[in-house]
Amino acid sequence: MSPVSDTKLLVGTGKGLLVLQKKAKDWSVETVHFPGYPVSALLADDRNDCWWVCLAHRHWGQKMHRSYDQGKTWEAIPCPVYPSGALIKPEKPAFLKKIWTMAGGGADQPDTLWMGTEPGGLFVSHNGGDSFELVESLWNHPSRQREWFGAGRDHPFIHSIIVDPKDSLHIYIGISCAGVFETTDGGKSWIPRNQGLKAAYLPNPNVEIGHDPHLVLSCKSQPEVMWQQNHCGIYRSTDAGKTWQDVSGKEGFPYYGFALAIDDEDPLKAWVIPAVSDEMRIAHDMALCVCHTNDGGQTWIAQREGLPQEFCFDIVFRHSLIRQGKLLAFGTSTGNLFVSENDGNSWQVLSHHLARIDCLAISSS
Repeated sequence: MSPVSDTKLLVGTGKGLLVLQKKAKDWSVETVHFPGYPVSALLADDRNDCWWVCLAHRHWGQKMHRSYDQGKTWEAIPCPVYPSGALIKPEKPAFLKKIWTMAGGGADQPDTLWMGTEPGGLFVSHNGGDSFELVESLWNHPSRQREWFGAGRDHPFIHSIIVDPKDSLHIYIGISCAGVFETTDGGKSWIPRNQGLKAAYLPNPNVEIGHDPHLVLSCKSQPEVMWQQNHCGIYRSTDAGKTWQDVSGKEGFPYYGFALAIDDEDPLKAWVIPAVSDEMRIAHDMALCVCHTNDGGQTWIAQREGLPQEFCFDIVFRHSLIRQGKLLAFGTSTGNLFVSENDGNSWQVLSHHLARIDCLAISSS
């Protein structure tokens, strides 16, 4: 693992991309890119050191850029296009509304990239991102038009993509709202994996499809261990998503939230940042904290040192908490940026005055 001093922190805000690096004892902004434009997704691809930035222009729609020299130069890349005849619902043509996430293929697929979008389309590229095509098998899944729906958005969206490090054809995706889906054949077929989840907002909370996983991750060293911060609690699976167990905190804290980080080596470790509820999206008790577990969610510890503990209205969105080694970083809805270099035991504020932070990425040189 590279030391923190060799690490760059990419911060995607509502007004551009910032790149920070630690020099001596202090973190500082090294460069700013795409000033004034909202960043919707980031990927620092450690397979080829390529940085991907997706922009959400309010007037021109989605735009994509990539850089192979850490932002010194950028290349504009055509965005994926929904094919003619693709329908969100009967008589409603599909078009790209937002890019939510990108993920690289396995080590044996150096030119493969996956992309999750709104309105619920999964795209794949087999030429390093020069072009993308819709994964028709998922788009045509019989549940999509009947049982998928938007969560705080007009349409469903794919926000989580997990490629099994031991098998590149084995992939999970997280959809709001539908749930977790799995493919074992590289996307030719898909199976919902939501047993044990509860959808408290539906008449039947035990439905197979219709769940709202806010973020889904798996442990790199033991990919059969999966975590999700769900709309209805925190869940963990130890059997590769076949069943899920509620590991929310006692007395409802932590429970609701968006962000999630886990340890790459230890499947028992995870971090979440709780919020009050879907109706009241503010910090719990108006005090910002990170909750950490060392025992698979049996107990949770509130980590507060260095974080504001009164009159705090911040929340942290799904892609705005990130971890690498001992480094944790998160950004908030009001533009506050925090880092910890000791697994969250103490926090340092890097900025109080950024635009809303929607995504983070870490790049190690």
